Amino acid sequence: MASIMTNAAALTALQSLSATNKALEQTQSRISTGLRVSTASDNAAYWSIATTMRSDNKANSAVQDALGLGAGKVDTAYAAIVDVKTEVDKIKTKLLAAMGKGQDIQKQIATEIRAIQAGIRSSVANATYAGTNMLQTDGTAASDLKIIAAYNRTGTTVNIDTINIAAIDTQVLDVAGTGGFVGGLLATGFFDPSAAALTDAAITTALGAVETALVKLADGAATLGAAKSRIDTQKSFLSNLTDSIDRGVGQLVDADMDRESTKLQALQVQQQLGIQALSIANSNAQSILALFKS
Repeated sequence: MASIMTNAAALTALQSLSATNKALEQTQSRISTGLRVSTASDNAAYWSIATTMRSDNKANSAVQDALGLGAGKVDTAYAAIVDVKTEVDKIKTKLLAAMGKGQDIQKQIATEIRAIQAGIRSSVANATYAGTNMLQTDGTAASDLKIIAAYNRTGTTVNIDTINIAAIDTQVLDVAGTGGFVGGLLATGFFDPSAAALTDAAITTALGAVETALVKLADGAATLGAAKSRIDTQKSFLSNLTDSIDRGVGQLVDADMDRESTKLQALQVQQQLGIQALSIANSNAQSILALFKS
């Protein structure tokens, strides 16, 4: 039945065209953003999961930054403590050369040792990175270095893992410059033949102090080396974890560009056909009008 009040064919064509336009708009949005789920209305569950995982990845990025800063501090301290150990080895050699020698030669050696002592103090003082000097501290727990190493979340429960380096384990010098691993070796009276030649027994005692310092320096370097290794391992792990999370998020929300491109072409054809069908449906009214003209 033809009606001038209700054009059923046009209404049907219009509904079909509206559905095609809506699908076309969605496909164009996916192609332009690269996302299949860009808002909660697209898929609430996937959007929520992806948003949470992205937030976790931002936290992991902050942890990587903290590890990088910590690595700089540890690397600086390690380089300095190795340098100090090398200098203390030189003191050991000088002490051995002084055994059984006269006062004049020992005075010359003492001058060389004082130069080495000054170099050690300089190395320790300059072992500063981002305002932190791990080699010259008060040795208390408050001076321990704590590097954020991981952010772990289970539901709403959060745990922060840290890499801890006790200040007492790397205290080459104390704040006053008289204590620590090498404080005794830098004292004014250490190897002082100014009044008389030092006996072999006195030099042997000094060598004992040097050996004690070398053991502590080696232990301190080992502590820093172990921390450096753990930092490097954790940085590598976080990098891989971040990539895995990114891939997981992509599987949830990324659009299949090949599929969407093909779909776009099909919808564009459907849109053209819909417009043509609507035009044909609207022409029916003109056909009825023509009956009244005959």
